[in-house]
Amino acid sequence: MLVTVSVQHDTRKLLVLAVDDELPGLDQLRHCLEANPYVGRVIPAVDASEALRLLGSEDEEIRLRKQRGLPPVDAVFADLNMPGLSGMEMSRVFASLNPAPVLVFVTGHAEEAVNAFDLGAVDYVLKPCRQERLDKAVGRVLDKLSAVVPTRAAAPVGRDVTQPDDEVIPVELAGNTKLIPRSSVRWVEAQGDYARLFTTDGSHLVRIPLAQLEERWEKAGFVRIHRSFLVSLSLITELRMGQGGYQVVIGNEEKVLPVSRRHTRELKDRLVGSSRSG
Repeated sequence: MLVTVSVQHDTRKLLVLAVDDELPGLDQLRHCLEANPYVGRVIPAVDASEALRLLGSEDEEIRLRKQRGLPPVDAVFADLNMPGLSGMEMSRVFASLNPAPVLVFVTGHAEEAVNAFDLGAVDYVLKPCRQERLDKAVGRVLDKLSAVVPTRAAAPVGRDVTQPDDEVIPVELAGNTKLIPRSSVRWVEAQGDYARLFTTDGSHLVRIPLAQLEERWEKAGFVRIHRSFLVSLSLITELRMGQGGYQVVIGNEEKVLPVSRRHTRELKDRLVGSSRSG
């Protein structure tokens, strides 16, 4: 697939807005972004107010992008904690644009990442910024753009863009933050206000209610089978009657989970619909 990410002189490069109220942090963020081969131009802003003003300015490149039906910039890399209008409030404005730029948050506090992903951010980067980590975030921006803006006229960006958009979930592990792709999650178990993600390489506890994941992941093929369980529909290999009611089998007897009576009919309908479409 080919993708346009449209910058004035090179359609393979990104136009990026970088926002941070701390000048050392802004300089470091700008330096790392400009060092990435897929970034063509970085517009710096020292706070949210300036960022919004820049997007509404008469900058020639931004003006041409708007005329072509593109977002004013391809991506916004923004600090979350800023005086006045916060990065989260600013990003709600960006997310309301149609079309909207891709959001990446830069923060010193990993616990804020859940709120960041609620706004549709594709990634978040912990301070201080490192080149390798910024490069991964730029890669996620490219993947997001390739899923939204396919075209035959543009040059390839040199990445495999055949994979669907895949949300990532931040997980805290002994002081480190690990990003868990949604595609690796097989089922989820509710544990109070938390949820435990069971993946291909173990389990991870995250501070996200199961109901919130159910709503966010419905279109990605996850289905609620019980008040305590959310399952990837494509991994269910059997629906059977057990001693206490219906059960589903995940994979090759990898896991057997209960199905509550209230969710049985919907699950059957989803399974039938899935088999017909397959």
